[in-house]
Amino acid sequence: MDISVIIPLLNEAESLPELYDWIKRVMSVNGFSYEIIFVSDGSTDASWEIIEALSAQSPDVKGIKFRRNYGKSPALHCGFQRAQGEVVITMDADLQDSPDEIPELYRMIKEDGYDLVSGWKKKRYDNRLTKNLPSKLFNATARKFSGVRLHDFNCGLKAYRLDVVKNIEVYNDMHRYIPYLAKIAGFQKIGEKVVQHQARRYGYTKFGMSRFFNGYLDLITLWFTSKFGKKPMHIFGLWGSMMFFIGLVALVVVLVAKLMSIIDGDLRPLVTNSPYFFISLTAMIIGTQLFLAGFIGELISRNAANRNRYKIEQEI
Repeated sequence: MDISVIIPLLNEAESLPELYDWIKRVMSVNGFSYEIIFVSDGSTDASWEIIEALSAQSPDVKGIKFRRNYGKSPALHCGFQRAQGEVVITMDADLQDSPDEIPELYRMIKEDGYDLVSGWKKKRYDNRLTKNLPSKLFNATARKFSGVRLHDFNCGLKAYRLDVVKNIEVYNDMHRYIPYLAKIAGFQKIGEKVVQHQARRYGYTKFGMSRFFNGYLDLITLWFTSKFGKKPMHIFGLWGSMMFFIGLVALVVVLVAKLMSIIDGDLRPLVTNSPYFFISLTAMIIGTQLFLAGFIGELISRNAANRNRYKIEQEI
């Protein structure tokens, strides 16, 4: 099979027939063998009934229905598990992603040798204040943290080699960082293509401003786990040792100052009268706790089932 198209959706009943016809037309013109996997993420409208009707009409249409709304990442994860095409295309169901982009995305994977190609909606039809500006700031931060030079991490229109989607795990809200997940898994050839962005014709957006705040937290989590997930002592032990050393030096300074005052004959100042005494003790306690956190993290890491699970590309 040439292409698997995975479409996560939530209450997009109005756009599904038109989207299916559009994809079918593109596939037919280009002679692709394909499957379309609709993933209904707890839709409460007629989305699933339409998917069932499309599946009865065409064996190329497959569907997954969640009992409740889990989010886009779980929907993509289940779609990736079921995908069989040599190239996997993901796109949104709201008709803002154009299926006409599929042939070129397919060519970039098959002929140019990319592992992943992400769409870049260079010209957008969203509200500039609530979407465009936060999106630019979010993408700039993601580029800095991940080292993946993409302009639009959150674009739903992406293409992957099948091997990529079978070797990454998309969980929580990590769908925003699939290119970063692919890089962590060892897939280095990640490209970008300017794609057409269309104004929404039906329904309304299901994402609010909270996705940007959650996105930053997820980015920090992903960066931290990719760097120190299997070696937590390298960060907790380092910072713990530094904090303990700073606190110890500060405590020595306070004690020396007290001894000097005693030598000078001044017996009145107490060590505990100095705020630096308590600051030094606090630093030593925090340093000890960080160091112990590193030890606990190492114990957990050493006993994890996947501690020696590595991605092997080829064997002879």
